[in-house]
Amino acid sequence: MSGSPLGADALDLLFRDARTYYSWDETPVTETELRALYDLVKMGPTSANASPARFIFAASADARAKLAATASAANAPKILAAPVTAIIGFDTKFYDKLPILFPPADARSWFAHSETVARETAVRNSSLQGAYFIIAARALGWDTGPMSGFDKAAVDAQFWAGTDVETNFICSLGKGTTEKLFDRLPRLSFEDAATIL
Repeated sequence: MSGSPLGADALDLLFRDARTYYSWDETPVTETELRALYDLVKMGPTSANASPARFIFAASADARAKLAATASAANAPKILAAPVTAIIGFDTKFYDKLPILFPPADARSWFAHSETVARETAVRNSSLQGAYFIIAARALGWDTGPMSGFDKAAVDAQFWAGTDVETNFICSLGKGTTEKLFDRLPRLSFEDAATIL
């Protein structure tokens, strides 16, 4: 089903006026709100509906401190200040859920035969789901602060031990403040980034 294009206000909210935030006010993010966010994120398309992303919401002071201890000196304070920081991971054995998620065919066999194919699929599609997370959060009125500056092995050991999940990236969530915002940074032009063949 196609829809009408979003209006300018919605496009501003999702893209043109949206920013990566580095400081946060004290507005809490509740479990109900995190569940509503996930309910949007899960609807985004992935290969064979594989849905490999897994989410841990570091919301308690202890969880945020544990996560901050794995982050760079620049990122640790952002994690401690944000009401929630999501750890967005990927399940390397995502294919075990495909009999439920993709019943029209034996999709498990498309990935289970090759660790390389499965891992590439998990990383690519969890990255997509991470992008859906950012857009869905903005659509629900939240600000986000995605980050890559952390010790992946330490995050995996602290939060995913005993599972088949690895960390992709982390993303703080809440109501951002303008305190540490940069001016809007440049973007590449169409000519610099795209080709029509």
